[in-house]
Amino acid sequence: MNNEEMKASDASWERQTLEKLAFAMVAEQQAARRWKSFWRLVWLVVVGAGIWLAMEKAPSSTPSASPHTAVIDIKGEIGAEGEASSTNIIDSLRAAFDDVGAQAVVLSIDSPGGSPVQAGLINDEIIRLKTLHKKPVYAVVGDTCASAAYYIAAAADEIYVDKASIVGSIGVLMDGFGFTGLMEKVGVERRLLTAGANKGFLDPFSPQTDKQRTHALEMLNEIHQQFIAVVKTGRGDRLKETPDMFSGLFWSGAQSITMGLADGLGSVDYVAREIVKAEEIVDYTRKENVAERLAKRFGAAFAQTAVKSIASGQLVLR
Repeated sequence: MNNEEMKASDASWERQTLEKLAFAMVAEQQAARRWKSFWRLVWLVVVGAGIWLAMEKAPSSTPSASPHTAVIDIKGEIGAEGEASSTNIIDSLRAAFDDVGAQAVVLSIDSPGGSPVQAGLINDEIIRLKTLHKKPVYAVVGDTCASAAYYIAAAADEIYVDKASIVGSIGVLMDGFGFTGLMEKVGVERRLLTAGANKGFLDPFSPQTDKQRTHALEMLNEIHQQFIAVVKTGRGDRLKETPDMFSGLFWSGAQSITMGLADGLGSVDYVAREIVKAEEIVDYTRKENVAERLAKRFGAAFAQTAVKSIASGQLVLR
């Protein structure tokens, strides 16, 4: 190869190298712009959701300065998440009690139960707010007021039901499955490693010892006695206690009145009109709005995307 050919080859190599560098810089700039636009969009969504939440956190009905009956819905399973969580219900309770126009607070209950911890937090807060604000609390039962839902209702001054409502189920349960016999039949070996002799005693693929069963029953019985004490304190002399009252059985609304678990028949409208003497009803229920649901879904989706990106080495923070 002569000098001219060598010079041409060097020039070609330099040109190719410069083109590669130029393309790399352009690609990096485009990627940086995409991430910049992405994070701007993220912040826009977050700020927009925050503004929306601030606007939507008000009760579903506008509080009135005139005398009215405050109503709070307790619907569905009572748990740490969802509309029937202690956080949402306690927020609603505080808003209702703080409103000078609210003459009384009515709990509109339709729930099969749920977490005793969440129910206990709500029960305690109702009692505290009643004492602080000197306002009566009434519970009105729809289809069902059972288990943890009745735990909450017991804090009310009076409980009203429909004659066909389901009321009671004053008990505690812990459920699960055991597959050890089936595993032996199909020849499956469970390999569970634990630090602590009883760490895996609720594992459905491991046998349960008599000691573990006794321990679980003692714990359930303790929580059951706490439940019973709350009901007895709340209902007082109105209870006509029977051997089955605290057995976990449930009864119709009509039967619950006879037993002293409820005080009478009545709807929310009836209680507002005839008991509270304030026909205007204002809903203070703290409901999860569209923005919160979108924020939760967006947050979950973003977290999943970020984890995948980090795992693949695609997400780089500079």
